[in-house]
Amino acid sequence: MTAPREIAEDVLTTPVAGVNLVPGSLRRQLSPTTTLFVFLRHFGCMFCRETIADLRACTAANAIYPKVLLFAQAGPVEARTLLRDLWSEAHCVCDPDRRLYAAFGVERGTWRETLGPAVWRARSRASAKGHTNGERSGDVWMMPGAFLVQSEHIVWSHTYRHAADHPDFALIPELADTSAEDARRP
Repeated sequence: MTAPREIAEDVLTTPVAGVNLVPGSLRRQLSPTTTLFVFLRHFGCMFCRETIADLRACTAANAIYPKVLLFAQAGPVEARTLLRDLWSEAHCVCDPDRRLYAAFGVERGTWRETLGPAVWRARSRASAKGHTNGERSGDVWMMPGAFLVQSEHIVWSHTYRHAADHPDFALIPELADTSAEDARRP
């Protein structure tokens, strides 16, 4: 675990729109306990689709899984269309201008990070789960991001080595418990 980092007030008060959201600011989307922020690549990316499906499975398998808040570089209509098939109950902030991506330090990848050998090797993993590439949308060079948020602080984040990399999402509840215990210690 890393030292908690406070989310800037101007980021928390950013008005958001999307799918299955509470009207208002980013702050209003937070769970009272823990929220997992997941910044997605473009919707045509098979690894984006894999991430959504994996998160759906994790939340279905674990009743104490933290609230998941997806971030997409798409508008609400496009997000609703994709999520209808993959996870209709998902909460998704639409950020086509990628302002929140920038605020959380989610950046464009290099050629190697987005199209390199590790990405090509991971295609078989995503394909085995039934995922394929779709129509490109958004910035195809954007990397993903994952942040565990408690009390308006980032208590954990995953550093993506490449576009197909992702944390073991099944371990997130354990990470949330550990960071909550750390916060209670004097």
